[in-house]
Amino acid sequence: MIEIYAPADLERAKVSGRFIATTLQGLKARVKVGTNLLEIDQWTRELIVQAGAISCYVDYDPSFGDGPFGYYICTSVNDAVLHGKPHDYALSDGDLLTLDLAVSLNGIVADAAISFIVGESADPADVKMIETTERALAAGIAAAKSGARVGDISHAIGVVLSAAGYPINTDFGGHGVGSTMHQDPHIANDGRRGRGYQLRSGLLLAIEPWIMAGTAKLVTDADGWTLRSATGSRAAHSEHTIAITDDGPVILTTVD
Repeated sequence: MIEIYAPADLERAKVSGRFIATTLQGLKARVKVGTNLLEIDQWTRELIVQAGAISCYVDYDPSFGDGPFGYYICTSVNDAVLHGKPHDYALSDGDLLTLDLAVSLNGIVADAAISFIVGESADPADVKMIETTERALAAGIAAAKSGARVGDISHAIGVVLSAAGYPINTDFGGHGVGSTMHQDPHIANDGRRGRGYQLRSGLLLAIEPWIMAGTAKLVTDADGWTLRSATGSRAAHSEHTIAITDDGPVILTTVD
């Protein structure tokens, strides 16, 4: 399913996006050495309830997961990169944490992710990896213009990731959003220009470069959800929801 929204509806989408952005930044500010992943999930639940939003994760039950996800946010630590299921783990100094959040507010879904280092002991390799996903995200967004193709976004992301020396997995990537969290088109993190669905004004997309150091292979954790690097190497993930407009892409998951 692909949904196209009228310009007036984009104002509702901005509200959803701003909630995601402020929530993620607020959580980042609260996280410190010793914070438990279950605390982060509890904080997220409280913020979602207060806002009158609906979690996209609690009842999420796709074919690749082991039953309903059951939590309000994805918390991926170190070698975990996607779908990190919150569990009883206290964060340590130097942990690489990714928070990924999607909610529906006023009937429109927004989805975003941030990666950051907990505490003061930041490994330069981890910092480089996070910054690479952020640069790839910016490149993908810049390519997301009305009339362009999905492959243009994928190619722009892939150029940045490859130039930085990271293998690219294309099994999971960006996607359309709207009244539901995961819609067409799929946006792989590498691809060929001029290929795929043609972007139209009013389309909402979640663009999400993610990488693992030295491998493109994923393994699924025993929890049935968390995806980790096959080699135990660190991983990072950055994501924004954007709107395609006649004036260019608009980032919705921002506090501005």
